[in-house]
Amino acid sequence: MTADAKKQKVAKTITLVFSFVLVPLILLFMAFRPAVAETPKHYTDLTFAPPPELKLPDYTRFKLANGMVVYLVEDHELPLINGTALIRTGDRLEPSDKVGLAELVGTVMRSGGTQKHTADAINEFLEQRAASVETGIGDDAGSAGFDTLTEDLPEVFALFAETLRQPAFPDDKLNLAKTQQRGGIARRNDDPDSIASREFRKLVYGDRSPYARFVEYATLANVSRDDLVSFYQQYFHPNNILLGIVGDFDTKSMRQLVETTFADWKPVTAAPPALPTVEQAKKGGVFFVNQPQLTQSNVQIGHLGGQANSPDYPALSVMNEVLNGFGGRLFNEVRSRQGLAYSVYAYWGSRYDYPGLFVAGGQTRSDATVPFIKSVQAEIQKVRTAPIAPVELAFAKDSVLNSFIFNFQQPEQTLSRLLRYEYFGYPADFIFRYQKGVAATTIADVQRVAKTYLQPDKIVTLVVGNQATIKPSLDTLGQPVTTLDITIPAPSKS
Repeated sequence: MTADAKKQKVAKTITLVFSFVLVPLILLFMAFRPAVAETPKHYTDLTFAPPPELKLPDYTRFKLANGMVVYLVEDHELPLINGTALIRTGDRLEPSDKVGLAELVGTVMRSGGTQKHTADAINEFLEQRAASVETGIGDDAGSAGFDTLTEDLPEVFALFAETLRQPAFPDDKLNLAKTQQRGGIARRNDDPDSIASREFRKLVYGDRSPYARFVEYATLANVSRDDLVSFYQQYFHPNNILLGIVGDFDTKSMRQLVETTFADWKPVTAAPPALPTVEQAKKGGVFFVNQPQLTQSNVQIGHLGGQANSPDYPALSVMNEVLNGFGGRLFNEVRSRQGLAYSVYAYWGSRYDYPGLFVAGGQTRSDATVPFIKSVQAEIQKVRTAPIAPVELAFAKDSVLNSFIFNFQQPEQTLSRLLRYEYFGYPADFIFRYQKGVAATTIADVQRVAKTYLQPDKIVTLVVGNQATIKPSLDTLGQPVTTLDITIPAPSKS
């Protein structure tokens, strides 16, 4: 063996020894060394970069001769197109003896197929193309939407229009939808969170208010197919619809498709229905739903809220952030320092055209229920009576502005906002007005709106829990306690 060969053999041997012996030893040594990590920062030391500038995507707005308003936004990132129609209706407009009607209309419009195609045929057609067409009706609007690959747009859009214009409302699909609703009624007391949310709305809005009433077996039984057809005919016409489409298309061609598809749909002249009036029903008081199986209490505290078109809405958003969320006063004081809650929150609710709800609350141990309520009430009172700290103001404003940006990450999100602003009569630049309002909010503004809008004398307190384990009892809160009966009315035997 030559000298060079011997050297190469020795070098190879050393390499093998290092690989199989020394490397594992080094790794083992490093595994037992203490980890070196930066000291975690307190949330108050966190800094936020300025939020990115919010820009509206380029869009085209036009109105058909029949009154339908259309927004088009091109987005060529993916070969996808989706559309949403808002219909000026809502379950708040259904008769009080037929609660559930609007939801049934929204459900059976899609599940029942059209006058040309059965539901099964529509489902098969859409599944083969990974597309969708959906409809529904909420408390203040109806909706219909579609999603499709660009290449399938003509066929899917035609089916979307057909669903919107020519629903069949067959009896068998109506009966199926009613059976599903009856199942929901039967299960509605299974979840304490749902009980609390439902009963709190009744206390604030009143159990007969369209914003708090719920479907019952009796109201469901009153609904017939003729009612669905009548409700549909009253509200589903082109001059009652806003349509927004975003995706991979050419605006000129899409406009032509929309006009060709909907131009022959005749408008209906009718005065817009009057919206229900809103007043707070119960002004103060403690209310209780006894659920003996529970080991904790679900608490909601609050009163009537406001509307998003209030000039104080931006300042109220900042006030809400001071109270709510990770790093908010309720989290820090009630949950972290006092240990009184599994979860705690506050929410200043603002709707577009009627007052929302101000709700504070959370979940707590049965034996901590009364201290929890007192602690939450104390924090509400503090924000009313004493100025917040500059660091709280800065943190709250940054949190609101940074989270607001996430509502506009995609063109379809922005388009949805534009549709809703026009639907409810808001200015197109409401987005920017809100941003500027939040940025301009001062410590004095927060205290002013807190003192004005948070009204302790109108606060309603609702507890869903186990009466036997709530110690001290709710009587120690200093107000009469009213027990609520949530028994589900039995269906008629007829």
